[in-house]
Amino acid sequence: MTDRKPRSMTVETWIERRIREAEERGAFADLPGRGRPIADLGRPRDEGWWLKRKMRAEGLSYLPPSLLLRKDVETALADARDAASEEDAREILEDINARIRAAIRSPLDGPPLNRRPVDVAAAVAAWRERRGR
Repeated sequence: MTDRKPRSMTVETWIERRIREAEERGAFADLPGRGRPIADLGRPRDEGWWLKRKMRAEGLSYLPPSLLLRKDVETALADARDAASEEDAREILEDINARIRAAIRSPLDGPPLNRRPVDVAAAVAAWRERRGR
């Protein structure tokens, strides 16, 4: 149980004394993050700042499903361009096309998807052309 603040002492003085005594005992010596700057210090914060930071740290997305699929389509196109083999590129594109078709059949939450399935034949032809085949 903590000690009560003496009536003769101001709150600020009492708190500073408690912190000094804890430092002398070594209570702050092994804290995680010791010696590192405080993240986001000086940045303005909105109401959900802590939730956004936690979601980023956990690798979660707070995008609506339709926007997330748009992002995944762009990632899949880039992955297909950099694929090691034609079969890998084709597989990446077929997988994303299956997701696009499913989203067209039953629309996702969020803004409209506005994406058609990728033309796999044209994308694979472009892949071959980049590879010089």
